[in-house]
Amino acid sequence: MNKLKIKKFNKSMKRKLVIVFAIILLALIVLILRVSYINAISGEKYAKTVLSQQDYDSTTIPYKRGNITDRNGTVLATSTKVYNLILDSKVLNANEDCIDDTIDALVKYFDLDEDELRTFVEDNPTNQYKVLLKKLTFDEISDFKTLKDDLSASGDADEQIKGVWFEEEYERTYPYGSLAASLIGFVNNEGTGTIGIESYYNSELTGVNGREYGYLNSDSNLETTVISAEDGNTVVSTIDSGIQSIVEKAIVSFNNEHANSYTDGEGSANTAVIVMDPDTGEILAMANYPTFDLNNPRDLSDYYTDEELEEMTDDEIYDLLYDLWSNYCVSSTYEPGSTIKPFTVATALETGVCDGSETYYCDGHEYIGGYEIKCSHTNGHGTLTLGGVVAQSCNDAIMQIAMDMGKNIFSKYQGLFNFGLKTGIDLPAEARTDSLIYDVSDMGDSTLATNAFGQNFNVTMVQLASGFSSLINGGYYYKPHVVKEIQDSSGNTVETIDPVLLKKTVSEETSELMREYLGMTVTEGTATALQIEGYSMGGKTGTAEKLPRDKEKYLVSFIGFAPVDDPEVVVYVVIDEPNDENQAQSGFAISLAKEIFAQVLPYMNIFPDNEDSTLSTIEDINEYLSSDSLISEDVEDTEILEDTNEDDSEEEEEE
Repeated sequence: MNKLKIKKFNKSMKRKLVIVFAIILLALIVLILRVSYINAISGEKYAKTVLSQQDYDSTTIPYKRGNITDRNGTVLATSTKVYNLILDSKVLNANEDCIDDTIDALVKYFDLDEDELRTFVEDNPTNQYKVLLKKLTFDEISDFKTLKDDLSASGDADEQIKGVWFEEEYERTYPYGSLAASLIGFVNNEGTGTIGIESYYNSELTGVNGREYGYLNSDSNLETTVISAEDGNTVVSTIDSGIQSIVEKAIVSFNNEHANSYTDGEGSANTAVIVMDPDTGEILAMANYPTFDLNNPRDLSDYYTDEELEEMTDDEIYDLLYDLWSNYCVSSTYEPGSTIKPFTVATALETGVCDGSETYYCDGHEYIGGYEIKCSHTNGHGTLTLGGVVAQSCNDAIMQIAMDMGKNIFSKYQGLFNFGLKTGIDLPAEARTDSLIYDVSDMGDSTLATNAFGQNFNVTMVQLASGFSSLINGGYYYKPHVVKEIQDSSGNTVETIDPVLLKKTVSEETSELMREYLGMTVTEGTATALQIEGYSMGGKTGTAEKLPRDKEKYLVSFIGFAPVDDPEVVVYVVIDEPNDENQAQSGFAISLAKEIFAQVLPYMNIFPDNEDSTLSTIEDINEYLSSDSLISEDVEDTEILEDTNEDDSEEEEEE
């Protein structure tokens, strides 16, 4: 038997094997590089192509915008989940046996047109996103969803609803309609806050959308990954919805009472009220009229007929809406009138120009800077104490005090009380007033005189209310604010917004004297009609003649507080051009303030503090404060024009 000859693995064969191996390795490297290139450049495209052939969900999960509540947790703005009905023609056409059942269900449960649905599915076979209905509630879709789920559970592939799904989103709603409208604000179509708290705290209220991704695993099975949405934070305001409601009802009542009383139209051009805690700067209520419904902010039908609106241009309508949405308390400026006089007197006391023992003689006018500037009592008040100057709102005496202190002191304290400066309130569109007051270099003697009683310079309501609070609380100027706390979506406190003390305006001694003088204004001065049995109250009236002076247009106001010795609440009322033949009646503002005080005081558990009060029980207090005679009590004729800031100087007209 011959032995088999074994062929040796020679060098030539080794060389060939190495070459083959190298070629295979090179090919693999090229393939890997090519796949990497395709994945980097077009990977997403091909992934979408594969996934588009599958029936799967890959949708945005919307976040819920945070709530806005009042200080007690009452929800003033919230977001409610709604559903958009979506039709995917591509998926439906891929399941032809399900077309009839799907369309029949859509017609039955949503009252859609069958012919239109069939036409759309046929004409748009690859369309994957057709919105059939928007903003449906859960109740409106629940029966359809139940049917779809039941059919899916049955396992019969020919009896299924395909290509229909619900897109979730949130709709912003305001449970109390117009309550605190310009303060709360609303969101635009993109879900962004436009005015009020909605705008200023938009970043806190806004969350982050989540996402549900569909993908194929290694076995070509569809799997999903869900990234949850992050809901927005809740903003807890300083507003008390009870006080806000009291204020708004009183404002509406006033305007309804005076609508068409003199001329056809509203009860006033503007009526606005701020209720404030003088010891913290917290705004308890802020309202203005006319107002609007937050759930339908672009509706002007309450103020204009359809015919009038049709004749307006888009720009004209936008201007009307802008005015309607504007927060008068923060964004509008005006000459304050006699409500400035307490600031002038406080400045004199604080700087030693007065010590409270002075008397002043009013003969009805002063000649200053070459001009005759009259007092509201042209026949004169006679001799007045410093407290009487405030109580009787004497222009003549105030001008004498201003001349004694000089423009440098007056101007310095204007700045100290924050006139001409923004308060920094946490609301958008706070008006600038730096260009609306006089600098020392521009202030002449007659300008100083008229500024001292509140004419020829402008303020905002929030400026004056904040400065006034410092006059009566011991001299502490707190930054006004409308939000006290930020909470996360679970109700945990994220941030507490504590009162911010910005500066000291006057001493406790000066503040005590000012409370006394302002109390005299209510007990024996121009605001006696404000008195409510059992309560010590203080305040100041104001009647400012608007430019141009010859038009006889007036802005009347009143700012008051209670109790006198330890103020717990400030109420500031401004009525711009009341609808009356004689607009210059501060009594309009007093009566509105009285109606608010009469309800707010017991609401805040502020009880009568006068020892001689006949009201001994809470039942007595409530019965008295709710009586019609209290609310409708007329202002005495003697108060009309008492504090009007008459100024016949030619300089004012030129300015």
